[in-house]
Amino acid sequence: MESEHLTFADFLSYISRNQELLWEYFIQHITMVVIGLGLAFIVGVPLGILCSKSKWAAKVILFITNILQVVPSLAMLVVLMLWMGLGTTTVMVGLFLYSLNPIARNTYVGLKQVDPSYLESGKGIGMSPFQMLVKVRFPLALTYIMSGLRIAAVIAIGVVTIAPLVGGGGLGREIYAGLNSNNSLRIFAGAIPAAVLAIVADIVLGFLQRKMDLAKRKSAGAAPSAAKAQKPA
Repeated sequence: MESEHLTFADFLSYISRNQELLWEYFIQHITMVVIGLGLAFIVGVPLGILCSKSKWAAKVILFITNILQVVPSLAMLVVLMLWMGLGTTTVMVGLFLYSLNPIARNTYVGLKQVDPSYLESGKGIGMSPFQMLVKVRFPLALTYIMSGLRIAAVIAIGVVTIAPLVGGGGLGREIYAGLNSNNSLRIFAGAIPAAVLAIVADIVLGFLQRKMDLAKRKSAGAAPSAAKAQKPA
């Protein structure tokens, strides 16, 4: 199929004719991303907390997770495929390993960035270390944690597009089918939804990140109070 003869109407027509298959690929894509990210979040946040408690643990954990992220995604998936075989599970494990670094690192940075005055106030009212973590440090670090999750999500959505090379599903199947058959419509039908998904995920998680910034919320709430206090009687 010659790409110069294609029009936007051709693209819409192809989407309409193959919407069930494309929707199936889209769901597979999201499922792999959500499961891989979910596992990375469950493991990465405790690792970040451990890093904030011990400098030695921080060096070891961040060194290992940094190496995992530096490894090219295709190389990691191929190595996992040799161990785990072809399939979606291999892709999700790869996403899990690839997403650990931004989540663990940002959790660690967020917990370290908490204003010492808040910690002193917590100690002053008799909070235990666990209470300090849950009620003070963790809420104040949420914006950093969400930033790590946001980075990991965008990276994961892109990595999943190469999942078919190791037997996985997702929108990458449509992209590689288009490459193999020299069909530009199939390439666009896989690439455009994947790109839109990454953009939407970045926007939504960025919005949640701003909503969880307690410092900004506190300053925004303090502004009206200050204005009322300055208003003449």
